[in-house]
Amino acid sequence: MNRNAKIRVLLVDDSPLFREFLRRGLESDAAIEVAALAADPFEARDAILRVRPDVMVCDVQMPRMDGIEFIRRLLPQYSMPVIVVSSLPEAVLDALNAGAIDFVVKPDPGSPGSRTRFLEQLIAKVKNAPAARVLLPQSPEKRTAAVRPASAPLAAPGTGISAEAGERLIAIGASTGGTEAIAALLKGLPPSLPGIVVVQHFPPNFSAMYAERLDRLLPWKVKEAAGGEAIVPGTVLIAPAERHLAVRKLGGGFRTELIEGERTSGHCPSVDRLFDSVARAAGERAVGILLTGMGYDGAKGLLAMRRRGARTIGQDEASSVVYGMPKAAYELGAVEKQGSPATIPGLLLSLLGRP
Repeated sequence: MNRNAKIRVLLVDDSPLFREFLRRGLESDAAIEVAALAADPFEARDAILRVRPDVMVCDVQMPRMDGIEFIRRLLPQYSMPVIVVSSLPEAVLDALNAGAIDFVVKPDPGSPGSRTRFLEQLIAKVKNAPAARVLLPQSPEKRTAAVRPASAPLAAPGTGISAEAGERLIAIGASTGGTEAIAALLKGLPPSLPGIVVVQHFPPNFSAMYAERLDRLLPWKVKEAAGGEAIVPGTVLIAPAERHLAVRKLGGGFRTELIEGERTSGHCPSVDRLFDSVARAAGERAVGILLTGMGYDGAKGLLAMRRRGARTIGQDEASSVVYGMPKAAYELGAVEKQGSPATIPGLLLSLLGRP
């Protein structure tokens, strides 16, 4: 795409009023041009052939074909970044699983500032979308074959992973593209590993749904953090929206802490806030993993962890939807090893197995 050219957007939504709201809002930014409007996936398919958009903004609930099925059928034929607009957490997670790169929650009609915040988020994500990598989801057969059984021995005897599990800690941070990256990573890890804390940038109501979904899919016990929980082997605790997740040392172990506060590195919850707390509380007994995401949240925190003796891993460029956060960390010297969600489990086990 020509750097000086406008980003050409296809808007797909069955509401004429909302389509016009989206069009006016996006075109208020000089870098964006709405190339076509469509009321349903069939009109959208014709528009794609006609205008060849750079980015598609798509509703989930539409007539004739829902947005999730449309994305699933579309991307193998026309690889383009898709941003989903919806207020339904389960539907958004399905859309991300189908190949959408990101989402924005529809504005709340009862909130005066909701429309302005919605457009600010959507414009920012559309402007970053052309640089995103569209990763097609694996078929169920390939996905199953790629996942190592949780009961299989993943580390050589004598590594000390299980013996030290209660004294160790794994912290993960992610943003754009992170929902699928986190799921893929956890599928490759046995629940005998140390407890895991996660910050994934979510709006309200989405983190609990995501945790419930992972809990159904994985042998790990996954839940939204409530604050004060012990971080124990076999458990994954995910930061709730609009509260920072931190870790504090208590006796020989670690517990979660939820903190109300302003955004850090542009986000609440912030990966930097989590990693900084892990650096202080756990030091060399921690492993930090920074996955795909837009921006730089987590880079400085991962560096703080490494300086305190923690082992650190960043997602590589080839497997990242957006190589922003892990790239920023790599350039700071915060990343010790790089890999994909498929190879990071092996790297993690290797790092945990060192004396």
